[in-house]
Amino acid sequence: MTLGAATRPAVPVSTLGAALLLGLTACGGGGDPLAGDGGSAESAVETVTVGSADFPENEILAQLYAGALESAGIQTETNLSIGSREAYVGAVQDGSIDVIPDYSGNLLLFADPEATASSAEEIMDALPEALPEDLIVLEPAQAQNKDTLVVIPETAQQYELESIADLAEVCDQLVLAATPEFAERAYGLKGLEENYGCVPASFEPINDGGGPLTLQALLDGDVDVADIFSTTPSIAENDLVVLEDPENNFIAQQVVPLTAQDRLPQEAVDALNDLSGKLTTEDLIGLNQQVSGENPISTADAAQQWLSANGY
Repeated sequence: MTLGAATRPAVPVSTLGAALLLGLTACGGGGDPLAGDGGSAESAVETVTVGSADFPENEILAQLYAGALESAGIQTETNLSIGSREAYVGAVQDGSIDVIPDYSGNLLLFADPEATASSAEEIMDALPEALPEDLIVLEPAQAQNKDTLVVIPETAQQYELESIADLAEVCDQLVLAATPEFAERAYGLKGLEENYGCVPASFEPINDGGGPLTLQALLDGDVDVADIFSTTPSIAENDLVVLEDPENNFIAQQVVPLTAQDRLPQEAVDALNDLSGKLTTEDLIGLNQQVSGENPISTADAAQQWLSANGY
């Protein structure tokens, strides 16, 4: 089995925006979009097009989806690096792609900005009703990629930090680094103050998504606490301490297939649900390491290795 590169160009954003607006404003008599149920022999596509957002982890996940579908005997092609959630949700709605890996918490907030669900179970319960009526999600994976606050071991030892609740006791003495958007997001500075009473001495915006610049600022001591996504290999590579989040300030972000009602044949739904049942956060960390380490391999090769090791 050879996992594919992109085979179709992304749909123009203007077209997608129109499709998205149509879906978001639709109402009335659609079927019940329960998670994990989307197969239909009558209307399902013959070739399943798997899409991805424009970052390596999501491309890996798309390649995993494509490989699992091919292993089940389903003809598959890929359309990678589509871009923002606004673009790829519209692409699912207009049929440019048939399924894409997404993240449960952010997908819920995209569909319903006022949603308050935070735990994995609450989010999956809320998603079917929040999504436009033509969209559904399948079974979520245990794997998730969510915001985490991390410190170096020395800082954890100095202030006896195990959780964000502990951090709150000394928060006014420490500098926190995160993306610029963290200053405005509900789970960012606002959430830390509301949920923990944690107001840092200062906030250092670094626009690399918890990447190498953020890491270097933390290791150099320019900042004391950093927001780094949970599947970033640098956490384990540098023995960073992930602070527990007992108040669920950072909402769950399980990997979940997003598709359209009755778009996929039942065997495709079954194959993707089976894959989700096997995929862990530790797997994602390892896969990300393979495509970003000293001797990086392609997202397709990393996915192929995982699939082979897991019986596909």
